[in-house]
Amino acid sequence: MTGTRRWVAALFLLPALVLLGALVVYPIGYSIVRSLYDNSGDHFAGFDNYRALFTDDGIRTALKNNIIWVVFAPTVATALGLIFAVLTERVRWGTAFKLVVFMPMAISMLAAGIIFRLVYDQDPDKGVANAVWTGVHDTFAQSSAFPKAHPGRNSPLEPDHGGFVTTGPVHAGQAVALPLVGVAPDLMPDSAKKARQASAEPGRITGTTWQDFTRGKGVGRLGAVDPSELGYPGMKIEAVKDGKVVATAKAAADGTFTLPATADGAVLRLPASNFKEPYNGVDWLGPTLVTPAVIGAYVWMWAGFAMVLIAAGLAGVPRELLEAARVDGANEWQVFRRVTVPLLAPVLAVVAVTLMINVLKIFDLVFIIAPGSSQDDANVLALELYRKGFSEGRPGVASAIAVFLLVLVIPVMLFNMRRLRREVRR
Repeated sequence: MTGTRRWVAALFLLPALVLLGALVVYPIGYSIVRSLYDNSGDHFAGFDNYRALFTDDGIRTALKNNIIWVVFAPTVATALGLIFAVLTERVRWGTAFKLVVFMPMAISMLAAGIIFRLVYDQDPDKGVANAVWTGVHDTFAQSSAFPKAHPGRNSPLEPDHGGFVTTGPVHAGQAVALPLVGVAPDLMPDSAKKARQASAEPGRITGTTWQDFTRGKGVGRLGAVDPSELGYPGMKIEAVKDGKVVATAKAAADGTFTLPATADGAVLRLPASNFKEPYNGVDWLGPTLVTPAVIGAYVWMWAGFAMVLIAAGLAGVPRELLEAARVDGANEWQVFRRVTVPLLAPVLAVVAVTLMINVLKIFDLVFIIAPGSSQDDANVLALELYRKGFSEGRPGVASAIAVFLLVLVIPVMLFNMRRLRREVRR
């Protein structure tokens, strides 16, 4: 019918051709032409804008990050999708698991970016990632409860390599006072009790370390234990003689401690470990980790997409081949590696190629998650295109980046088209 009435076919194709020309062909053609002119658009600049792609530091960083994205993001997302698809085949609640993993695909990039900006927050009280990380860290290396403590006026202590040491030696039978200030009352440990003045004991060195501060003007005695003042529970005290630690003690809840006679003639040291700042987690959005952190958010969103496509391909794998391999003595790992993965190769290629095209134009997540201080380090080509065109007023360079992105996508698209044609011939 279309052979005798070509105008009918043309009429049906016309709306699609108009839309294709207006939304695809014209923008591509205009971008190519605009990339050959200067920023004003009045003077022909030749390939000057394209030279900037390899000389501008921001664009070179973006190109490097795009390579990292193309290599790692599709690989990790595809690998996770394959693992999830294979494992969920063997569990009764596999459908529910697939639904949960696929659910992030229903969230927009904007919403996902906001979510992960909060997840990666530096404050462990806000950011989930650092809350978990600091929880694990503090399980094995507990931080001090007295990071801000320091000697007050007329103190018998002086600074020593991050800690404090007595100004002179102490002797057996002596009761030593080690007053400190600087810890807010509401930040004192819950285990702290009212400080008690240690009594001298023959053959031993006793003492008290406490918060030498009482609220109220003119209240309390400097260097003496007052009724409302609290001890420093768990404070470590070392007796150092001739540069060697000869005895150690830990303060009780009321701040009192006791050292043996071997500490006679030593100086007392409060080591730096007593005043170590609390571990504040990892700087996920700092210059070093910002790109892997954003890639992690992308994988969270797209692993479900990979899983669904791979699971669909897995459903079409002939079970007889898998059973035959098991009968021949192959274990599950060998069946997976030698049979399942080769049979799924076409599906894995579709997923990987689709994700590669997707990450080449990634913009939203990087723009939202990376803070201003590290956005230069997380920069990608699509974000740099936006910055050059709208923030820096260099539309010529922005058009050159757009054309360069198109050139990068074309080989991947051609590969995908050739693979699809081979599939059709089969």
